[in-house]
Amino acid sequence: MKMALQRSIWILGLAFTLVATAAAQSTAAPPPPAKKSQVTLTYMGTAAWEISDGKTVILIDPYLSRIQIRAPSAPASSGQAADPRPVHDWNEVVEPDAATVDAHIHQANFILVTHTHIDHVMDVPHIALKTHATVIGTESTENVMRAFSVPEDQLITVRGGEDYDFGDFSVKVIPSLHSPLDHKRYFSSEKEPAGMKAPLTLRQMDSEGGTLAYLIRFHEHQILAFGANNYIERELDKLSPDVVLVGAGPSRREIYDYTGRLLRALDFPALVLPTHWDNYTEPYGASQQLAIDALQSFIQEVTAASPKTNVIVPKYFEPIPLDDDK
Repeated sequence: MKMALQRSIWILGLAFTLVATAAAQSTAAPPPPAKKSQVTLTYMGTAAWEISDGKTVILIDPYLSRIQIRAPSAPASSGQAADPRPVHDWNEVVEPDAATVDAHIHQANFILVTHTHIDHVMDVPHIALKTHATVIGTESTENVMRAFSVPEDQLITVRGGEDYDFGDFSVKVIPSLHSPLDHKRYFSSEKEPAGMKAPLTLRQMDSEGGTLAYLIRFHEHQILAFGANNYIERELDKLSPDVVLVGAGPSRREIYDYTGRLLRALDFPALVLPTHWDNYTEPYGASQQLAIDALQSFIQEVTAASPKTNVIVPKYFEPIPLDDDK
């Protein structure tokens, strides 16, 4: 009888403990939500950008060498100070400024190239070989990569219209147009041929090869990146990016209502970051005040067409954090 009573008391105690534990667990505060990864955009001059969440790094047209070129389409020197660097001829073989590139680019998972002009593609083989990043671009771009022995498994050739999921982010490839250089008479159907072998001259890395734009879906953001001062309006239908990297160079004035049509087609994005507006033949330490002054008309165009759109003029290598509450 006594043992049965003790057993009953033990069972009741165990039951009470289990109930109390369950009650404590049910009233405990839920674990805090996982912190969102903040996306930052960093301007590197010309049309070069780094987009990162601290883990994945996506580069757009990474050109940091900023060499002086004796070519009709290259912007003239500002003449503000003597530049001791050599001026290169179109038929010269010129190596990237590896010291500058390596000082600023330590990691890259993907490199998106909009077209195959020198000021977009020249540094890409060096960066791809260093970081083992996947290079996405036209056949022309990929033929330049092959000339420098970038492994085939790092190359994805696109034509426009593709929409790829890479897990951490996705990319829609959008057919586009290059800037109307030379008073609306710019036209080039050339592409860099297969079978080239490095070293290459500047001329061998400067066929446009077709121009693309990229819609990058990264976390909760949609970032539309242009690499030139033009677009195909119908290709932007149903896109609603919250961030747009807009070509803001002087040649945009050759196009009818360039800024207004673009912003209306994109449903008035929240943030515009001008790109390809600086003098990319000047070294990083040189003043860009003339280019900044010229950029003011673009800012006015954005404000007139879309008063609620924020415009940020980026500074070299200063990250721009995107709103986590997007």
